[in-house]
Formats: sequence, structure tokens, C-alpha cells
Amino acid sequence: MNAEIIVFIVYLVFMLGIGVFFFVKSRDGGEKAYFLGGREMGPWVSALSAGASDMSAWVLMGLPASIYAAGIGQAWIAIGLGIGYTVSWLVEAPRLRRFTIAANDSITIPQYLTNRFLSKSKALQIICAVIFLIAYTIYAASSIKACGTLFNTVIGMDATTAMYLAALIIIGYTFLGGFSAVCWTDFFQGMLMLGALLIAPIFALALIRGGQGTAAMKELPADYWNLFTNWKDVLSGLGWGLGYFGMPHIIVRFMSVRSDKDLKKSAKIGVTWTVLILVFSVASGCIGHLFLGEIADSSVVFITMVRKIFPAIVSGILLSAILAAAMSTADSQLLASASAFASDVYKPIIRKNKASDKEMMWAGRFVVLIIAVIAVVIASNPNSGTIMGLVENAWGVFGAAFGPTILLSLFWKRLTFEGAVAGIVVGAVVDIAWLAFLSSVGVYEIIPGFVLGMIAAVVVSKCTKAPSEEVNMLFEKAANSVD
Repeated sequence: MNAEIIVFIVYLVFMLGIGVFFFVKSRDGGEKAYFLGGREMGPWVSALSAGASDMSAWVLMGLPASIYAAGIGQAWIAIGLGIGYTVSWLVEAPRLRRFTIAANDSITIPQYLTNRFLSKSKALQIICAVIFLIAYTIYAASSIKACGTLFNTVIGMDATTAMYLAALIIIGYTFLGGFSAVCWTDFFQGMLMLGALLIAPIFALALIRGGQGTAAMKELPADYWNLFTNWKDVLSGLGWGLGYFGMPHIIVRFMSVRSDKDLKKSAKIGVTWTVLILVFSVASGCIGHLFLGEIADSSVVFITMVRKIFPAIVSGILLSAILAAAMSTADSQLLASASAFASDVYKPIIRKNKASDKEMMWAGRFVVLIIAVIAVVIASNPNSGTIMGLVENAWGVFGAAFGPTILLSLFWKRLTFEGAVAGIVVGAVVDIAWLAFLSSVGVYEIIPGFVLGMIAAVVVSKCTKAPSEEVNMLFEKAANSVD
């Protein structure tokens, strides 16, 4: 236990050190540097940062727990995510980077959607910012909850105290270093996550082959290895992939890459990393069940497996991957919320475009602090739900609200500002309403939300005045630009 504690402390200090480094390096760089890294991210950092900000602690705790408890049929979530992530890098990323540059060098998604239509209305920015603040608070709560579970399980620390400690570290380096610190911490955290998910199940499988899993194999339900359990699981699992097209803290990485050439490299690295992570996350659940047999809390299957196989120093390093997964997602969510508030609400509406770059950065930092505190309160509530449940709810809102509108803005010239607003509002409302009233149907709410959001955007665009010649010229310029 002492060795594991030492490893955790060293890891957390290292993360804070990165924040301090980028605070000193880029404190005079302005809002573009703080919120988007000056569009200077290289392919490796961009790719692993996008992946790590996506794969929160649910990939080490939530998904293995679902596979452990319900069987291989839950792997459709991983399949859907793998397909969605690949398509988003190959299809959405190149155009989004070019379009955000053409749209007045936009640094946030709400800002891009407004500038894409050369609109002076702030309605879309306000709506987006509100959705960001609500959904990201819930999403961040899942990551902080995972940190509490990890510290409580491994070293016996009170879970609530551990949540506050984890939140303090995340706030520290996000508050100080901004986007660059978040991306570089995510880069190291992504490497650690991949290493842990590769090593643990492979070692466990080797021990099983030596005879340790015989009893557990006999106890498995008859349909445990059945991939095609029912059509609702298949459809809902594939539906997870739709979330990537509208996930702001992930697609903002597409906007930050230096060039189209680097973007292609990033796509190869990012897709490979994510597919490996998903495959071995599923493997951890299956192999964990065979290796451990029945355990009381399925959410700690990865933790229990690692601690049973490896000596303390090694287990401490591997379990730091859970911290990495939780922190790499929470920091990105906090920064995305901060940038949305500072750039899309505080500067244009509250300060009437009179805020300086320094004032903007401090407004964003204040939001980071507020959201983190609320997320800790939610995470520490025993009735807040599971880690996987919190992620599922936030993921659905983002995918349904922003996915259809962003895709249409990149590929359909006829989309109007009114259509974009309708798509975002309808997607979010349908997703939330389905979750509240029709969740018993058994189909993931992102699917009806995404479909109806797309329909609303198209119908309203067709019923409103066509975009101006200037808007069409911006579309053509962005679609045909190459760097």
C-alpha cells in the first residue's frame, strides 16, 4: 500500500508540474493560446490527447464492469465507438479544421457555428454554452467519482476526500496551463492507459492458461460469450459512435492541429490507439471474470486483477492509469466549458467585446473552478448513479445536440443559422426527454435525439431563407482550402 501511495503522489506531482511549466511558458499568449494551444499541436500530442480526453475512467472501470457482469454482448459499445471514432477522424476532422479557420479563426464550437453563418446573433452561442455547462458538469462528475473509488479501494482513503483531492490536482494544471497543459498531460496519460490495458489482461490470461480460471469458467452463464444478445443492445452499442461527431472536448483537438499533413498522421495514431484501448478494455472484463471469479463490486474488476497479479510498485504504476483516464477527460471537459463561457458568453455578451485577453483567461479559470466544485458535489452524492451511467447521459446529450448540426455545417451548403439552432435544441430536448420518459424501451437516447435533430435542422433550413452569397462563398473557400 505504501508503495502504491508513493507512486500516486509522484504521478500527481508530475501532472501539476506540467501545468506550472505551460503557465510560465505561455502566460502572455492570449486566449487563443490558452484555449486552443495556438493551433500548434503536433500529430502525436493531438492524437493521444483526443483519445485520452475521450477514454475516461469508464474504459478501465465502467466498460470492463459491464463486460464482466453481462458478458460479451456489451462489446457493441466498443464496436460502435471504434467505428464512430474512425469516421470522425477521417471524414469530420479535415473539414472542421479548415472550416474553423475560414470562419474567422474560431476557437470554440459555438463560435464556429455562429461565424459559419456570418451571424451577429448570440442565441446559438448562449444555447451551446448552457448545454456545455450542464453536460460537462455531469461528465466531469463521472471522472471524479472514479478517482474516489480508486483511492478508496486501493489505500482506504475516504472516497469523498479522494474526490476533492483529485479535483484539486485537475483544477491546478488546467487552471494554470490551459490547453497546452491539458494536451501534454493527456499525451502522457494516454501512453500510461494503453500500457496498463495491454499488460494486465495479458498477464492474467497467462495465469489462467496455467489453471487459475478453471472454476470461474464453469460458473459463467450459458450466453456469456454470445455477441448477439438482442437487437436493442446491438443498436444502442453502435449508437455510441454517433457521439464523436458532436463531442466538443474531442473535436476541438481536430481544430488545434498544425496542418492537414499533421492531421493525417494524427488520424492514424489516434485510431490505432483507440482501437487497441477498446479491444483490451473488453478483454479486461472477460479475462477478469475468468481470473477472479465472482467479486462483489464489478466496477473494481481491473483494480482487483492488477493488485492480485503484480507487486506494489508495478500495481501502483498500472493503477495510475485510472487516474490518468479520469483526469485526462475531466481536464478537457473543464477547459471546453471554460472556453465556451469565456469566448461565447462573457466576452461578447457580458463585456460587450471589451474584455482583454488576460481578463478572458481569468474568466475561463473561474468557470473551471466552479464546474469542478459542482462536479465533486454530484460525484459524492450516493444517488448520483454509476460511472458508466453518468458518462452515458452526458455523451448522449452532446452527440444528439451537436453531431447532426456540425456534420451538416461541414457538408451541406444549404444549412441556415435557424436550422442549426433547431438541430441543436431538438437534439438535446429529444435526448433528455427519451431518457426521462422512454428509457424503458431499451434503446440508447442518443439515437432518437441524433435522428430527430438532423431532421429538424434540414426541415427548418428548407423552410427559411437560403444562406447569403457571402455565407456560400465562405463554405466554398473552406471546402476547397488546403495547407
